[in-house]
Amino acid sequence: MAEYNFTEIAQKAKKASKELLNISAEIKNKALLQIAQNLDLNRDKIFEANKLDLENAKVSLQNGELTQSVFNRLKLDENKLRDMIQGIIDIYELEDPIGKILLQRTLDTGLILTKKSCPIGVLGVIFEARPDVISQISALAIKSSNAVILKGGKESKNTNIAIMEIIQDALASVEVFPRNVLTQVFTREDVAEMLKQDKYIDLIIPRGGNKLVRFVKENTSIPVLGHADGICHIFVDESADFNKAKNIIVDAKTQYPSACNSVETLLIHEKFAQKEELLKELQNAGIELIFTPESWHKEYSDKILAVKTANSLEEAIEHINEFSSGHTDSIITESIENAEIFMNSVDSAGVYHNVSTRFADGFRYGFGAEVGISTNKTHARGPVGLEGLTIYKYTLQGHGDIVKDYVEGKKHFNHKDLVAKG
Repeated sequence: MAEYNFTEIAQKAKKASKELLNISAEIKNKALLQIAQNLDLNRDKIFEANKLDLENAKVSLQNGELTQSVFNRLKLDENKLRDMIQGIIDIYELEDPIGKILLQRTLDTGLILTKKSCPIGVLGVIFEARPDVISQISALAIKSSNAVILKGGKESKNTNIAIMEIIQDALASVEVFPRNVLTQVFTREDVAEMLKQDKYIDLIIPRGGNKLVRFVKENTSIPVLGHADGICHIFVDESADFNKAKNIIVDAKTQYPSACNSVETLLIHEKFAQKEELLKELQNAGIELIFTPESWHKEYSDKILAVKTANSLEEAIEHINEFSSGHTDSIITESIENAEIFMNSVDSAGVYHNVSTRFADGFRYGFGAEVGISTNKTHARGPVGLEGLTIYKYTLQGHGDIVKDYVEGKKHFNHKDLVAKG
C-alpha cells in the first residue's frame, strides 16, 4: 500500500486547480520554458533511469510477462527526449486557451451574457509504459490551468520518477506558481482510489490498452475520456492509385505498429485491378496478411493486417461503421465524389482521404501534444490537446435586473449577439 492518503492528494489537487484560475499566461509560459530547460539539462539522469527500467523490462519480456510492443514504447532515446522537449516548446508557443470569449450577447440593454473558456479542474490520468506521457500531460495541464494526478505503468516507474522530479524542480523555481498542480502516484491501489474521488477529480483519462480503459469505465462515476480500441481501417477504392495505396498502407502498418492509429484492417474494392500485386507488395514489406472474419475484431499492434474484399463503397462503409472502434479510418481513391461520401458517412473521430491513419496525433495536428485520443461523443473527440482540456462557463452582468420585470412585461429581451459564436 502507498504511504500516503489519496483523498488528501485529491483535495490538494482541487485546491491547486482553484489557485491556477488566477495565474497569468505569462507565469504558465515561464513554467513551461523552465521545464523544457530542466529536461534538457538533465538528460543523463533521465537516460540512467530509463536504462534501469529497460533492464527490468527485458527480464519481464523473456518471462512472457511483457509484450514486445509494450517494451518498444518503454524505451526513451535521444529522439524521443528531443520530441518531448520540443512538444513543451510547441505548447508554450500556442495561444492560451483560457478566458477566450466564445459568445457574448445582450439579453437586454446593460444585461450581458458571456460564454468563456475555463479549465476542467482536476484530471486523473492513468497510463501504461509510456514515460514521455508525463511531460506531455504536465505541459498541457499547466497551459490549460488544470491540476493533474498521474499514475504511470510500473514498467516505467524509475523514468517517471526522474522526469517528475525534474519537472517539479522547474515549477518550484517559478515564483507564485501553485504547489500540488502535478502529483504522481504509483500503485494499483492508487488507481482504485482515484476512481472513487468524484468529489475532487473532474475527468479521468486512461491511456492504455482495451483492458485498462474498460476497467476504468466500469469502475468510476467520474466522466472518462478516451478510447478502448484502436481498430483503424483503410479502404482501397476501385479508382485508387496503386503507389499511393502501397505507400500509405505500408506506412500505416509498419511505421509504428504498436500505435493505436496503426491500421488493423484493409478493405479492397473487388474491382481494384491491382489487388494481388498490392497484397504481394505488403507481404514484401514484412506484413502478415489474414483473411478470416475473426480478424475483423482484432487490434494486433503488430505487423499483422486483416484483409477483406468489398463489393462496393457502401459495403466498405457499412463494414467500417460496424467493426471500427471509431478512432481513425481512411479511403484511398481518385474519386472526389466517393471520398466525400466516405468522409461524410464513416462515423469515426478521424476520417481521411489518401493519407495514412498514423496522422491521428495531437503533435501532428499542431496541438503541441495530446493527452490521448478520444472516441467519445462529448466535448472532445480525436486527439485531445489544449482545447479538449477546457470547458466553458456563462457569466451574466447587469444592473439590479430581476426576472419579475420580464414576466410582467415591464421589460423585454432583445438577444443581440456582440461576439460571433465559436
